Amino acid sequence: MPRIHDYALTVTWTGAGAAGTVNYRDYGRDHQVTADGPPLLPGSADPTFRGDPARWNPEQLLLASLAQCHMLSYLSLCARGRVVVTGYVDEAVGTMVESGDGGGAFTEVVLRPRVTVAAPEMAERAAELHDRAHQLCFIASSVTFPVRHEPVTVVGAAA
Repeated sequence: MPRIHDYALTVTWTGAGAAGTVNYRDYGRDHQVTADGPPLLPGSADPTFRGDPARWNPEQLLLASLAQCHMLSYLSLCARGRVVVTGYVDEAVGTMVESGDGGGAFTEVVLRPRVTVAAPEMAERAAELHDRAHQLCFIASSVTFPVRHEPVTVVGAAA
C-alpha cells in the first residue's frame, strides 16, 4: 500500500496597502508563506510582474524545489551506494514562456550539479546516479515540462 504524505502551508497577501487591488499598477505583490516549523518565507511576484526583487517569487521557488529534490534524492543514493560526496553545488536554470492571454508555462529546467567525490574510483558511479535520482525525485515526477540534468563530477576537496 502506498504511503500518503500531506503538506500544509499558509500564503498570506501582505501587499494590500490602503486601497487593495484598485488597479494593476498600484497593489503590492508582497506575501508571506508560513508553515509549522520553518521560518517565514517572504514572497512576491517576479520583478517583471511588478514584484519585489528582494523576495522569493513562485518561479524561483519551483526551480529551487526541483534542484533541492534532485540533490536530496541523489545524496541518498550516493550514501547508500558508498559514493562519498564532499561537495554539491547546482546552478539550475529554468525557462518560462508567457502566452498571449497573460498566462504561461515553464518549458524546461536544466539542473547543473557540480559534485565533488572523495576518491577517483567513485566518479563514474557518482555520474551514473543522477539518472536514478531524477526518476526518484517527487517534484520532477510531478511537472509536465522536461527537467534535464547536466552534471559535472570532480574528485577532491569540496569547492
